[in-house]
Amino acid sequence: MSTQHPFQAEVAQLLHLVTHSLYSNKEIFLRELISNASDACDKLRFEAIENGALYEDAPTLEIRVSYDKAGKTITIEDNGIGLSLEEAIENLGTIAKSGTREFMQRLSEARRNDAKAEGALIGQFGVGFYSAFIVADRVTVESRRAGLPPEQGVRWTSEGTGSFETETITRAKRGTAITLHLREDAGEFLSAWRLKAIIGKYSEHISLPILMPKETWDKDKNEYVTSDEWEQVNAASALWSRPKKDVTDEQYIEFYKQLAHDGDAPLLWSHNRVEGATEYTQLLYIPSKAPWDLWNRDKRGGLKLYVKRVFIMDDAEQLLPLYLRFVKGVVDSADLPLNVSRELLQESRDVKAIREGSTRRVLTMLDELASSGDEADRKKYADFYREFGAVLKEGLGEDFANRERIAKLLRFASTTSDDVAVSFADYKARMKPGQKAIYYLTADSLVAAKGSPQLEVFRKKGIEVLLMTDRVDEWALQFLHEFDGTPLQSVAKGAVDLGELEDEAEKKAAAEAAEAMKPVVEKLKTVLAERASDVRSTTRLSDSPACLVVPEGAMSPQMVRILKQAGQPVPDTKPILEINPGHGLVKKLHGLIGTEGPFADLAHVLFDQAVIAEGGLPDDPAAYVRRVQAMLG
Repeated sequence: MSTQHPFQAEVAQLLHLVTHSLYSNKEIFLRELISNASDACDKLRFEAIENGALYEDAPTLEIRVSYDKAGKTITIEDNGIGLSLEEAIENLGTIAKSGTREFMQRLSEARRNDAKAEGALIGQFGVGFYSAFIVADRVTVESRRAGLPPEQGVRWTSEGTGSFETETITRAKRGTAITLHLREDAGEFLSAWRLKAIIGKYSEHISLPILMPKETWDKDKNEYVTSDEWEQVNAASALWSRPKKDVTDEQYIEFYKQLAHDGDAPLLWSHNRVEGATEYTQLLYIPSKAPWDLWNRDKRGGLKLYVKRVFIMDDAEQLLPLYLRFVKGVVDSADLPLNVSRELLQESRDVKAIREGSTRRVLTMLDELASSGDEADRKKYADFYREFGAVLKEGLGEDFANRERIAKLLRFASTTSDDVAVSFADYKARMKPGQKAIYYLTADSLVAAKGSPQLEVFRKKGIEVLLMTDRVDEWALQFLHEFDGTPLQSVAKGAVDLGELEDEAEKKAAAEAAEAMKPVVEKLKTVLAERASDVRSTTRLSDSPACLVVPEGAMSPQMVRILKQAGQPVPDTKPILEINPGHGLVKKLHGLIGTEGPFADLAHVLFDQAVIAEGGLPDDPAAYVRRVQAMLG
């Protein structure tokens, strides 16, 4: 005799969402139902600690998945804790009222010391059940709670509308069997290959064996036929849930290759169990090679999210900041809050804690490698930096909390080393007595940087300058103004001020030269008014006649070019032209002050040469060529 019950109002609304728009991917119904079956087995295992009789002489826990192509049904069966009639009415008719919370509270009072550890095995049996109606127009649940007699089994049936029916049945086996009567548009799931593929994708690492009927090829029928024998279709072992001492390097490497679809071994990895207010396991890998789409900032992250070893989502970008998008790995936690579909993480305290913890772990891994005294480790870090150093710099502008840690990891070439191996700390250790700043220069390439006229006075005085040639450098350095208390100073911005590194005699000579050049400077300001915001005499040049600099805080010509190439709007700014009063061409200008055409032509040639020297092109290349040819003729 069956009894009809109305659904809780919220369930009726949920079922409408489920069947129309809640889940974007139909196949996750199997993930949810297998997850619930795993929860039921975990709950039995936990409750049987107190009462071993609940196993009913069948201690081997398992999940079985089968299908009936003719009957258009799929059945997911477990031999876990099962449901009584009252529990079926309460749990399957009300959202998230599986009794798990009450179960945890009751047991934790009696076994407070064990509840925390064991509780990680226990999930929620609630909203996920209703995902069955994504593919089914009728669902039948047959169950018996462990410890109850066979005649106290229960059958629960619903078509996913406004009500469900229950009746008492005789069921010899404990546990639950959920049978889905598929909709017409869900026939794709009536395939062993399809079901195995979904299990492999989402439930490979469930700790319980998942069994399916074994299929063999029948030559006479020319098709696969189902036998009475069952075979395991999942690994039933989450590598990250095992103690580190039980996992070999070869196993870590093989798991990475499967996880990242990468034929190369990872550069390094970190496997940790994090305990505290938020408990989770992280297995994080640094690849040895950058992917082709590393610079696509719309690319999602590389972490897979599991909840209790159940796959929830790929590319969980909320769990690591964007500048660490190259990291691959797994985060597994039972604490993460999910929305009703489990497809999107909610931004919460737990998510924030995992994000911060994972970020610290990655930066610590890299710092240990970079600062290691072992030559092999230092080479590894050089390999890492060659592949990922540029994207790591994005963190200067994106991760204020870890900016100093990121700065310590950065490496550059310099005027004393072409290798991209000089850290800020290395530079500081080599600073000259009286040097007050870390000097750097950004350029399009190492060749352009080394040939920059802005370096001349620094070379003359033996002052090291960091050479930054990544496209991201100019942007990233906007967010880093000092390192370990020492300011950073671009040699291409503002007036050069060497402070104590320049003696009084040099300062006096420079002042006298500037005074002598005042007439030239004033006329250059007039002639180049459309191209230069200012003209001034400088001490930064020793071999070149002129160079271009920009005011402090202004956008460099390199950054302007990058933005223009990207189709971005750029402010209309003019550079400052600095001239070398001791150079022959500048002295020649002094002799041409009384002329108009010759002075103007040489002035424009000097300006265009300065543009070329810093990696740009003249605004009017043809005019530049004509002027040079006229001078040579």
